[in-house]
Amino acid sequence: MAEAVTRTAAGRSESERVAASAAPIAVAGARVLVGTAVVVTLIVAYVQAGGGPAFDFFGYFTNLTSALSAALLIAAGCIGMRRSSAPRWLPLGRGTALACMLIVAVVYNAVVPGTGSAAPWISATLHAAFPALLLLDWVCVHDRPPLPWRRLWVVLPYPLVWLAVVLVRGATDGWVPYGFLLPERGAAALLATSGALLAALLASGALVWALSRVRARTAILRRAPSPAQ
Repeated sequence: MAEAVTRTAAGRSESERVAASAAPIAVAGARVLVGTAVVVTLIVAYVQAGGGPAFDFFGYFTNLTSALSAALLIAAGCIGMRRSSAPRWLPLGRGTALACMLIVAVVYNAVVPGTGSAAPWISATLHAAFPALLLLDWVCVHDRPPLPWRRLWVVLPYPLVWLAVVLVRGATDGWVPYGFLLPERGAAALLATSGALLAALLASGALVWALSRVRARTAILRRAPSPAQ
């Protein structure tokens, strides 16, 4: 009897913990709406680009990363609306997506601003508004645990696979999404560019991982007794 009561209390405590750490319903709904809006934006961009092979459209790092980030945001929103516990992979996925979207924003706005054939509002949405909203969500909504530093490597496999596919396509059918990845630049230049991109992604990931600790560190400081005590 006592054991059953203990299990019931433990289950209730766990459900209360999940509810307390879950994002507010309004935030969860906003995540679904923003993610859906980004998906619609990508569809409009694809149609305005004249259709064509989806493989080419999603060969652009911006488009593919925006689609993946939107899917993860919608998943987080749906889980939040159900007030259920998120799977362990979701915070890591969101952190990786944010690290990649920050690189999208920085490279486009600081290195190649105004390039591309997409409508200005589409470029502004994918290269500025969406990354900014993802960053704001990550910093202000604390429904994710501090990401372990030993998992920082997870930011690399996705861009590595994307980069490998692009370089193989450039060497075979000549199609590349960005001029700095043209095979005509030579192996040394491509290797240097690839290394710089991956280093930037790792630095972006480290920033995202550090930001995931802000709330936890604040909570520890609040609980720590003062010297007078």
